[in-house]
Amino acid sequence: MEITREELFRWCSLPVEQLQDHPERKINLIIKEDRPTAMRLIGNMIADEIAENNRQGRITKWILPAGPTDEYDVLIERVNRERISMKNLHVFHMDDFLDWEGRPYPVADTYESLEGTMNAAFYGRIDPELNVPLEQRHWPRINDLDAIDKTIEEMGGVDTLWAGVGAKGLVAFCEAPRSYTHRVTLEEFARSKTRIVDLTDDTIVALSQRTFGACYDRVPPRAVTLGFKSMLTARRAILMVATGAWKQTVVRVALFSEPTLEYPVTLLPAYIPDVTLICDYATADHPMAHPIKGW
Repeated sequence: MEITREELFRWCSLPVEQLQDHPERKINLIIKEDRPTAMRLIGNMIADEIAENNRQGRITKWILPAGPTDEYDVLIERVNRERISMKNLHVFHMDDFLDWEGRPYPVADTYESLEGTMNAAFYGRIDPELNVPLEQRHWPRINDLDAIDKTIEEMGGVDTLWAGVGAKGLVAFCEAPRSYTHRVTLEEFARSKTRIVDLTDDTIVALSQRTFGACYDRVPPRAVTLGFKSMLTARRAILMVATGAWKQTVVRVALFSEPTLEYPVTLLPAYIPDVTLICDYATADHPMAHPIKGW
């Protein structure tokens, strides 16, 4: 399926006040007044889930991103203050950067190592008595691409997919396939496994603009990423989108589009029974909902 220009313009032109109760909406939507409020809500949702699973004696299985990370501030504060044990948590990490030859960067607190980022922003801030055991921190590895998918399958899938979303709908580094010579169907993409990918130019531009003043050379060109096969085992998905103007269109597409490879995020509601997008007002709004003369 391809999104028509008319559909896209119609979705983008809807006033933000009409989004939550719109009859064509495919997923749940929560709009908060600003990014800190949205991320605080998400952090509390993450803490509540593991606390409830602990009370019921269940293990918790999450897919977590290395960005955004501001929701972890609330989670970690509550974990340490309320003594919420993470000993029964399995974390399946979405992705990590690779250099141009497909090799991982050294694990350190640097931009190129998402494992290092999570060690600094997440694991390193949790009381050791409560922390996730090392063997329950699962990363996609280039020397055994099947390992993480196999573990998720053996564990019966994951509880919650916590995910950021790219401007063109990427989840993890699963971007819209682009090739003149090779076609992938929606069904094939939904079954995609952990793999090494080249970042698209769109993503490199977005990441470089956000962090490095549009210095493209500073962004790693490749990554190892989970595929949709594992992500679609989730019983629910929470989409975290609070980047303002850069994500205003993808919010509308995620809310209204049928599944399409143009925006991979649209696959989620076709397979996951409970999908919620949480964003701030600035990201939910759209300039096309406020037409100026000549539009």
